[in-house]
Order: sequence, then C-alpha cells, then structure tokens
Amino acid sequence: MRVLVVEDDEILGEAIQAGLRKDGYAVDWLKDGQIADQVLKSEEFDAVVLDLGLPKLHGIRVLENIRLRGSKVPVLILTARDAIEDRIKGLDMGADDYMTKPYDLNEVGARLRALQRRSVDRASPEIHYKDIIIDPIAHEVKFEGLSINLPRREFALLQKLIENQGKALSRDQLTQSLYNWDEDVDSNALEVHIHNLRKKFGSKLIRTIRGVGYMVEKEKPKDD
Repeated sequence: MRVLVVEDDEILGEAIQAGLRKDGYAVDWLKDGQIADQVLKSEEFDAVVLDLGLPKLHGIRVLENIRLRGSKVPVLILTARDAIEDRIKGLDMGADDYMTKPYDLNEVGARLRALQRRSVDRASPEIHYKDIIIDPIAHEVKFEGLSINLPRREFALLQKLIENQGKALSRDQLTQSLYNWDEDVDSNALEVHIHNLRKKFGSKLIRTIRGVGYMVEKEKPKDD
C-alpha cells in the first residue's frame, strides 16, 4: 500500500513516515500543499494522510482539488484543528476520516487499513482468495492451510493484485505501489517479485497481460 503523507511539521512528518514504513507501507512525505497538489495530479496512491495548515496551499484546497479531478483516493485528515466546524468542513469536502493531534500512530495505521478495506468494498479484515488468506494486520499469509513467509514487497504486491482481481494493472502502477521516491529500483525488480510469488503460489496465480501488465483472475463465486 502506497501512502502520501502531507505534513509540514518535521517531527510529526518523520514520525508518521517511520511508523507507517515499519508497518510495511511504501510512504512518501511532502511538506508543501502546492507541491502535493501537483504530485497528486500525476501519481497514484492508495491513501493520502493530509494536514490542513499547510504552506502555499491549504489542506482543504488540496482535498477539494483531489475530488474535483474525480479521484477516489481515500483521504485521512490529521490536524491540530479540533473545532467541530473544521471537522464538518473537511468531511463535507470529501475526506474519508478525520483525526486530531495528538494521535497514536497505531491508530493511524488502523484507520488507513479501514479506509483501504472500504475502497475495495471489503468488510473483513482478512483477504480471502481461493486457497490464499492474507492478514494485513499481522502481516501473515496462508496458502492451502500453511503459513507462507513473504518479504514486505512481495506481501504488498500479492495484496494489491488480489484486491484488484479481474483488473489488469500496469507495471508502473504496481512498481509505484511498492517503492518510495528515494529508493533505487532495479529495472527488473517487479518481474523478480512476480517470479517469486509464482514459485510460492503456483504459476497460474498471476497472468501476464502482454502490453499491459499483470492480473489475478477474478475468483468465481462459489455455488450455493
């Protein structure tokens, strides 16, 4: 899961980034509302953690622009403003959740997981696909009843593909969901992760869609 944190406070920004990365998220951090607005026009994220009192462009304007562009990316507002009218304005402008400072980083992670479940229309904390069970909270995967140890990026890639089953995802979409801006990425890194997942879960799990990217087939509904 790739998250954009927009927070101008150095201490808070570093803490949020470190906490979310520890939980396995790919996290990018910006301190400027105007730059965040530009980045969100061209790059995809699974969620945005957004402060309101930002320099150059207020967080409410950033949020408004996100929704005006038709983006449905989940947005969690984190702010020192705790007045009811501020909360109402943020939610009415399209925020999905709202937390006031100070806050617990574990709760931030839990709320992001809840937003992700809603964004893919999933009620259960666990993800079930055929003989695969993914537990995003415990960072555990079971296949045919056996625990499978996955590195962080393979875990994130498997979750991304299964949550988007039936949809072909491009190489760029998948790579962006796994890596931060400040990481060096080998040109064949994604293919290596795909290869490793196929070895662990079977060669038929992930289809290569020539000229497009990769896809996990949509699971057929079980017979009543």
